[in-house]
Amino acid sequence: MDLLPDVWRQDYWLPPGVTWRDVEQLADSDRPRPHDLLIALPLALGFVALRYVFERFFAPPMGRCLGVKNRLQVTAASSPQLESFYTQRSRQPTQSEIVRLMSLCGKTQRQIETWFRLRRNQDRPSLAKKFADAAWRFFFYLTAFMAGLACLIDSPWFWDRRECWRHYPVQPMERAHYWYYMLELGFYGSLLLRIPVDIKRKDFKEQVIHHLATIFLLSFSYCANYIRIGTLVMLLHDSSDILLESAKMFNYGTGWRKTCDTLFVVFAVAFLVTRLVIFPSKIIHTSLVLSMEEFEPFAGYYFFNVLLMVLQALHIFWAGLIIRMVYKFLKGKLEKDERSDEESEVEEEEDDKGEEENADRGGDYCWERSKDKMNSKLSMLTNSCVLNKLTNHRASVADKMRKAQ
Repeated sequence: MDLLPDVWRQDYWLPPGVTWRDVEQLADSDRPRPHDLLIALPLALGFVALRYVFERFFAPPMGRCLGVKNRLQVTAASSPQLESFYTQRSRQPTQSEIVRLMSLCGKTQRQIETWFRLRRNQDRPSLAKKFADAAWRFFFYLTAFMAGLACLIDSPWFWDRRECWRHYPVQPMERAHYWYYMLELGFYGSLLLRIPVDIKRKDFKEQVIHHLATIFLLSFSYCANYIRIGTLVMLLHDSSDILLESAKMFNYGTGWRKTCDTLFVVFAVAFLVTRLVIFPSKIIHTSLVLSMEEFEPFAGYYFFNVLLMVLQALHIFWAGLIIRMVYKFLKGKLEKDERSDEESEVEEEEDDKGEEENADRGGDYCWERSKDKMNSKLSMLTNSCVLNKLTNHRASVADKMRKAQ
C-alpha cells in the first residue's frame, strides 16, 4: 500500500539499463538528492522578505532618480451601498444591476458608472509599485544571469551540447550549479507566494502556469540529474528578462522615452531570438534528439520534454503580445506594456477627468455645467426676443410714418 517506492521506481527516473545503485557511485555531495529541494522553501521565504526590504527602502529613491511620479487619484465618494456591491458582488455592474443601484442609492446612471470607475482606479497599482516590482525582478535576473554565466562559462556543455548527456546519469554535480538551481527555485517559489498581492496583468493565468511549470521543471530535472541542460534553460531565460524589466523601469519614469524605446527594441529582438529560435533549435533539440545518442527514451525523458513544450507554448503566447507591441511601436502608438494590469485594459481614457471625476460629488459639477448651458440658451433666446421686438417696433414706426405722409 506504500506508494512512495512506486514514485521512485528507477524506470520512471533513469534510462533503461541504469539503476539507482549506479548513481550512488557518486559521493553524496556530488549527486542530487530529492531532500535537497527542501531548502527551496526557506529560500523562497527569504526572497519574500528581501523583496519587501528592497521595495520599501531601495526602490523609492531609484524611482525618484528616474522621475517616477504617481498620478493624482480622485477617490470615490463614500457610499456604503455601492461599496458593499463592489466588494461582494462585482467590480463592473451590468446594465440591469446599475438600474437597481439607481433606485437603491438615488443616483443617476452617470454617477454610478463614474463611482465604479473611480473605485476601480483606487485599486489599481500605482506607478511607484509597478516600478518597484520591475526593479526587484531586474536586479534578480541580472544577478542570476551574471552568476549563472560565471559558473557555466568554463563548463564543457556550455560549448558542446552533447556534453549534457555524456555518461548520463552518472554525472557529478558542482556546488555552484547546486546553488544556482536552489536560488532560481527559491525565487520562483517566492513569486508563487506573492501572487495574492502582486500586480495582476492580462497574462496572469499564463504567468501562474509559467511559474508552476518552471518549478516542476527545476525540481524534476534536479532529481533526475538533468542539471546540465537545466542550467542552460535558466541562463537563456534570464538573459532576455533583464532587458524586459529594465525597459519597464524606464517606461515608468519621466523623460526616458528614447531609452525605453531602445531597450524595448533590443528586448523584442532578444526575446524572439532566444525564445523562438535558440530555445527550440538548441535546448529542445538537445533534450529530444541529442540525448537519444546516449540512452533510450524513458518516462522521465517524456515528462521533461513535455514541460519544455509547455514553456515553448508560453513563449509563443508572449511573442504574440510582443509582436503586437512592435506593430504599435512602429505606428507610433505604443503607450503601454501589452501585459499591463487588467484595469488599464478595461478602463477608458483616464484623462477626461474634467467632467467625470467631479460627477461623483453629488452631481454638482454636472448641475453647474447644465446651468451654464441653460443660461447660455436662455441668453440666446432672450437676445433673439429682443431683436425681434426691435425689428417689429421699427417696422410699425415706419408704417405709421408712411400713413402720416
